Amino acid sequence: MTTFVDRVELHVAAGNGGHGCASVHREKFKPLGGPDGGNGGRGGDVVFVVDPDVTTLLDYHHSPHRKATNGRPGEGGHRSGQDGTDLVLAVPDGTVVLNKRGEVLADMVGAGTTFIAGRGGRGGLGNAALASARRKAPGFALLGEPGEERDVVLELKTVADVALVGYPSAGKSSLISVLSAAKPKIADYPFTTLVPNLGVVTAGSSVYTIADVPGLIPGASEGKGLGLEFLRHVERCSVLVHVLDCATLETDRDPVSDLDVIEAELARYGGLEDRPRVVVLNKTDIPEGKDLADIIRPDLEERGFPVFEVSAVSRQGLKELSYALAGLVDQARAARPAQESTRVVIRPKAVDDAGFTVTRIEEGFFRVRGEKPERWVRQTDFNNDEAVGYLADRLARLGVEEELLKAGAREGDGVAIGDEDNAVVFDWEPTMVTGAEMLGRRGEDHRMDAPRPAAQRRRDREAERDEALGEYEDFDPFE
Repeated sequence: MTTFVDRVELHVAAGNGGHGCASVHREKFKPLGGPDGGNGGRGGDVVFVVDPDVTTLLDYHHSPHRKATNGRPGEGGHRSGQDGTDLVLAVPDGTVVLNKRGEVLADMVGAGTTFIAGRGGRGGLGNAALASARRKAPGFALLGEPGEERDVVLELKTVADVALVGYPSAGKSSLISVLSAAKPKIADYPFTTLVPNLGVVTAGSSVYTIADVPGLIPGASEGKGLGLEFLRHVERCSVLVHVLDCATLETDRDPVSDLDVIEAELARYGGLEDRPRVVVLNKTDIPEGKDLADIIRPDLEERGFPVFEVSAVSRQGLKELSYALAGLVDQARAARPAQESTRVVIRPKAVDDAGFTVTRIEEGFFRVRGEKPERWVRQTDFNNDEAVGYLADRLARLGVEEELLKAGAREGDGVAIGDEDNAVVFDWEPTMVTGAEMLGRRGEDHRMDAPRPAAQRRRDREAERDEALGEYEDFDPFE
């Protein structure tokens, strides 16, 4: 069984952010010294990185579920939680990352190229970070956000300068074995090559890579044979080389018809019309092959193809072929636009962008969408009334309540914040103070009103007594 895998479906999950901590500082004679809850750590990202030492996607075929580590929760004493570790996944050069709909997310070419497939969740703020002049002792903390999850498809497209295409057993593997140091499997039966082979060719001062693409047959672009699986490996090549068998034993085939069939399959696949073509008439060391090459060569040259007669066995014509391919590769490289330096593109938000939308779904039901409202909902502990009140204040300051009124919402109408699959739904109660009169003084911790220590009470009584005695020092009861 082959160990080459060039297409996998992968489920990646970034780490969740750690929860913030709600804590109050305590020490002797100072039991309520203020909030000291630390923030939660950030969840780890899932990152794809191009590694030149990796040549297949086999590891992801066997283990299609990958998850980064979560951030640690915050602790008392202003101790923040540890960030989660990023999960770095090595992929071969030429890997394309797509979503389930087939849209390209990243085209990864070049060693060290990175792509963040899933971002870790933010850590929740502790109550120390939530304290303010008006909220001196918050009795709540924010929850950590869940990490991003997504299904992606990885496709490997071989990065090579020259692609050898042709019928099975046309001699492509033999040709690449003598042009480069590659050692592919060679045998006298069809489909001996089950994976693309890659070799490096040196011709004078030029160095280029050459790929042996598995055999194509009629209907390859529609899924027949192995062609559909490996046609993608031709896309990145600058030069296409048709390897034609001039000594085939099949009576119903000839080199010219083979060329027409392969060209038709490449045309159906699309996107290869601008690649220069070269025709190689192989196996001309055999007398019958040489005779056939002499017959068909004028016809091929009339079509505009550069034609080379070679023999992988006797190595006839290989030097001329390698130098000719080097020239075409150099021309293709020179024609490529110069790589521009990295530019930072800034896309400022519109002046009138409120950051959220309110949509009326049906009579008596509204949906709120937006990055901030949805993130705030994920960070809220709905078992804590104070945290719910804090969320209400944030939404009111953002203008959500005002937009609901403009959209025609009434008391008791249903309001959902988030998408259909993961939304928080509640009955709306419009109020300008967002329910503060029901929750009391929001942000004030009732524990701050606890009884004072005995020693503090004694000192306070002595101070009151001294103050009272001072007021009556000059008092004369007989006046």
